[in-house]
Amino acid sequence: MRIILIYYLLEDRGSAQDIKGYIDSAKKMGHEIVVYGRSDFRSSFHYSQTINKNDAVVFIFEWTTELLRGGFLDYIRLISKIPRERRVLIDCDGKYNNPINFRGDINHKSKKESLDWINFCNSLTDKIFQPTIKPLKKNVGTFFFHAYNPNWETNNNNNKKYGMCYVGNNWYRWDPMYKVLKKIKKNKGDVGRISITGHGWDRSAPWASKDTPKEAYKYDYKFIKSLDIDVFPPIKFSEVIKQMNKGVFNPVIYRPLFDKLNFVTCRTYETFAANTIPLFTYKNKSHLSIYGENETDVLLIGKNPQKKILDVMKNQEKYIKIARNVRSKLKNEHSHDVRLKELINIINS
Repeated sequence: MRIILIYYLLEDRGSAQDIKGYIDSAKKMGHEIVVYGRSDFRSSFHYSQTINKNDAVVFIFEWTTELLRGGFLDYIRLISKIPRERRVLIDCDGKYNNPINFRGDINHKSKKESLDWINFCNSLTDKIFQPTIKPLKKNVGTFFFHAYNPNWETNNNNNKKYGMCYVGNNWYRWDPMYKVLKKIKKNKGDVGRISITGHGWDRSAPWASKDTPKEAYKYDYKFIKSLDIDVFPPIKFSEVIKQMNKGVFNPVIYRPLFDKLNFVTCRTYETFAANTIPLFTYKNKSHLSIYGENETDVLLIGKNPQKKILDVMKNQEKYIKIARNVRSKLKNEHSHDVRLKELINIINS
């Protein structure tokens, strides 16, 4: 099977790592996956504008429905050549919903924006999925698009440079990050050095503008400076796990909207491959089905973050063992090979 992915692919954010995983799994399993668009020698990915009538199209919507290397005329080409039943849409941002405002985090600025987005998605396909155990809309199915790749794994756990590392851009994530850092500040000597990699943590993110809600990009430079945090610019997807591996633990922080919707992201899986200790800031119902209830509870920061973080620093081997047990489960049940088989079944259903 040949699958065309429609995705606004940026190599220093979003789901680039997962796209690479799907492409590699497809080759191994005798399929082909391409990203739709004009070719670009600067990209790590193969782009193609070739469309065959037997192809399948998977729309992966994160932050936009636009095409990075194309326009809405390309949508017309795709829709006119690929039957509706061979088109699948994966809503990774929770925008295929009515307007939601949760702790200041919104999926749409207005009812009209929400309706326009939903109508556009409906015009593309009836097969609409979200990476959550319980979608809000009845016509939406569950598909945990993000996945685990055993090839990412590293077992290097010695001479950690940092007590805590975080890799990711600040998009509605300041408040949950602040809650973690505020507790660390009281016991900085026990945790050690801290690094954060990504846009928007010590200065305004490039996308911050008058039209962007303030909750999306707020930060506190003085607070970051007071903890002497090493802040690095965004890195390519291929460097993410290497960077996370430098920390004893990595907080897994989702934007509040994703907490509300019980969404999973690429960090749901990547953090375990980095052989660091993932610490989740919110009890996500989707995690229960992915990791198991006991493991989810143990790796949850919980109501006393200060106590949990100190326990992690004192009992690192205990938590690494739990993380490795989860890693085995992810390898067997949530790999890109498994996900691709699920996706092909969806296409053929």
